[in-house]
Amino acid sequence: MKQFDVVVIGAGPGGYVAAIRASQLGKKVAIIEKKWMGGVCLNVGCIPSKALLRNAELVNLMQKHAAEYGISAEGLSVDFGAAFKRSRQVSQRLVKGIGFLMRKNNIEVIMGSAKFTAPGKLSVELNDGGTEEVEAADVILATGAQPMIIPGMEPDGEKVLEYSQAIMLENLPASAVIIGGGAIGCEFATVWSAYGVEVHIVEMLPHLMPTEDDEAANELQKAFAKRGVKVHAGSKVKSVTKTETGTEVLLEGEGGEEKLAADITLIAVGFRPNSKDLGLEELGVEMDRRGFVQVDDRMATNVKGLWAIGDVTGKLLLAHTASAMGLVCAAAIAGEETKPIDYRMIPRATYSSPQIASFGYTEAQARETGQEIKVGKFLFQANGKALGLNEYAGYAKVITDAKYGEILGASIVGPEASELLPELTLAQANELTVHEVAANIHAHPTLSEVIMEAAEAAGGMGIHQ
Repeated sequence: MKQFDVVVIGAGPGGYVAAIRASQLGKKVAIIEKKWMGGVCLNVGCIPSKALLRNAELVNLMQKHAAEYGISAEGLSVDFGAAFKRSRQVSQRLVKGIGFLMRKNNIEVIMGSAKFTAPGKLSVELNDGGTEEVEAADVILATGAQPMIIPGMEPDGEKVLEYSQAIMLENLPASAVIIGGGAIGCEFATVWSAYGVEVHIVEMLPHLMPTEDDEAANELQKAFAKRGVKVHAGSKVKSVTKTETGTEVLLEGEGGEEKLAADITLIAVGFRPNSKDLGLEELGVEMDRRGFVQVDDRMATNVKGLWAIGDVTGKLLLAHTASAMGLVCAAAIAGEETKPIDYRMIPRATYSSPQIASFGYTEAQARETGQEIKVGKFLFQANGKALGLNEYAGYAKVITDAKYGEILGASIVGPEASELLPELTLAQANELTVHEVAANIHAHPTLSEVIMEAAEAAGGMGIHQ
């Protein structure tokens, strides 16, 4: 039996980060991964999707806006196959990098499926055959989550797909229905519509991006309308039927029933944890009714020596959340002092066009707390850099408490929104008020000036509005 100080199950952005930090803190570490080094994020999620989105951005620019730049795009041809190939190259480059980091930090990699046989003891069914027994004082679960399966809408990888199948399409269909108007659905709609796919998005709740600010959702829906994406918000999917030519989706909304025919249907409605078949029940690990593993602020479960991070805990299903949890967990195992993560204040980003980035309370949520608030807002169409880029849809909004200017949240919709948000999350985490953000001198002309202007507006001292 191989013995380690720490064993991590799952090599995604939570698991590999936890493994590296544990090694840096002097622990003998192994990581067990049954499928992909780098997990979903690097292989079929965050990373390849961003490569595809970049291609889609260029295609949309050339097809619809080239003349505005004095560029003739006559005879323009686009090849999605080439875009797909580039996305795989980007993914593979980073996956190889994870392998290098494991070697650099003396972390033993075991490719296989792990199951607990007793506390701290694992039996690993190796991918290349055979089994291996592993033991450690501390084990970190970083097994992630998988797409939620709706009875009657099971993906087959051909006509009905989930995201990991959709991102591996080398040839796009002529039409698609996307069930789910969250980040995944909106990002696929952005890519596919740029390449001429007729896209319908179905969202059961009243608007796209239901966890985001209402204004942000409306801004994105307007942009989608310009791209030809049809949004069916407030509509419930009654059935998905496979036909000879593709799929037929039956909806029920305020106007009654409606049928949508398309070549493929993408199911993007949520996730369930990868907590089965690990032997957790036998250990008495506390899980909620959906199977998400329960942890405290240090990422410890109710079983001594067993820890959990990332999507399998259900805290906030984002790669950077998993990484942050991994760092806290490794520090806790090493006996270091840790600081609880405020999950509400973790940044969220959707890489649609325009991008949406946010954190903290939405305006509606802040008002529901009962405290007096102030809201500062500034439009990208009044920002010189955005006008120069010809990308000026959207705004920056900062929500603060009225008395002190404490930052309660923010929502940014527009160019490079995800890159602009960290100024505000850093300020909030370090207890700076909106007044300090407003006083910070920003280079001109930059997109970041919208943050300064929104902060000034929240303090009642806006200049350019």
